[in-house]
Amino acid sequence: MTGRRRARGQKSIFDPIHGSLTLSVAPLELIGDPAFQRLWGIRQTGLAHLVFPGANHTRLEHSLGVYWVARQMATALDLGVEDAELVGIGGLLHDLGHPPLSHTLDSPMLECLGRSHEGRSRDIVLGTDRGEGDARATPSRIPEILERHGLEPRAIADLIDPPSRREPNRTLRALLHGPIDADRIDYLQRDAHYTGVAHGAIDASRLLDTIQVRAGRLVFAEKGRTAVEGFVVGRSLMYSAVYYHKTVRSAEVMAQAAVERLSGYPSAARPLLSQTDADLLVALESAGGHSARIVRALRERRLYKRVHGWRHLSSESRATLRSLDRAPAARRSREDAVAQAIGARPGSVLLDLSGLSDGGPERSDWASVGILEDGRVTYPFRSAGLWREIALRPKNPWPAAVYVDPRYEAEASRYLRRRPDAWG
Repeated sequence: MTGRRRARGQKSIFDPIHGSLTLSVAPLELIGDPAFQRLWGIRQTGLAHLVFPGANHTRLEHSLGVYWVARQMATALDLGVEDAELVGIGGLLHDLGHPPLSHTLDSPMLECLGRSHEGRSRDIVLGTDRGEGDARATPSRIPEILERHGLEPRAIADLIDPPSRREPNRTLRALLHGPIDADRIDYLQRDAHYTGVAHGAIDASRLLDTIQVRAGRLVFAEKGRTAVEGFVVGRSLMYSAVYYHKTVRSAEVMAQAAVERLSGYPSAARPLLSQTDADLLVALESAGGHSARIVRALRERRLYKRVHGWRHLSSESRATLRSLDRAPAARRSREDAVAQAIGARPGSVLLDLSGLSDGGPERSDWASVGILEDGRVTYPFRSAGLWREIALRPKNPWPAAVYVDPRYEAEASRYLRRRPDAWG
């Protein structure tokens, strides 16, 4: 390094998004742990590389980026060295519990393990993760490393997955869990860079330059308004252009189905959720049956076709589809009933319900974003108007859609036109 001397034990890692990242001894030791190194094998954007060939970046890269951005935010807020390290380490470890293929397997993870990836990250940090039967998994030393460096595992775990009974420092929590947080500031830029989609090119420097704290809440100076507005637009467009692109969704529902159709599911799938992308696909293909057929189709990019979708749902249809979303076994039963009706194998017809979410907690999150105007805090996302509309725009414009093995596309289209009530 030139221009400044590194402290003993520090190292620099060059990152294509943030430049040179300086890491001290504690994060360097954590990075070397097998639980963290596993993130090399998990693509940040799941199966998006089948549509955007450059999207081969990993959860490990993203975790390093969140560590750096969280520390930069804490420094900009003058939170002190200890809090900056605490929130930085929280950002570094926040994705430890991710299953293979990133968010693609969120639903099977909840069904198999009864907890989200945040909950599993918490368990790994606390040393209470059970490993879920993966005999090859190397025990993690994350809690031991944290304690050796004077960092309390529970304080880190509470930042990653805040418990309802014990609210952590609200400002630190907002740096990792807010509408404009270190996680989003990193992944929007990183995913835009690797996919080649320009929508995520947010003005992160301006956001950091104008961030402030008022009454425990993050707010932005008036001169940062355009950066906030640009962030809102960029996030919204990245969801529609990349994360919920119809072909990306096809690949993701196929991968989810390959896990769900595994013989002995859900217990047989539990150890697979601790593996990497490649290990998961090899295990599913080796298992044979429906799972192997779907994985081979993914490897050869023979993706399912969207044959039906709902842009607008009646309250009755929405309630019916929500009930299937809450009961994955019932959803699979309906999928296979339709497959049988068109003469197809089980697993040939898949229902994508990822667009049913109405925003949930995000509504209140965006309502808390403040902009300083003439010395007082205003909340542009609380009132009806353009910016609130963009902030709460559905991530997926299709509340629900049906994907079908291309060999049965015509039959499925005809059947679903005749039987719009097939999912009832």
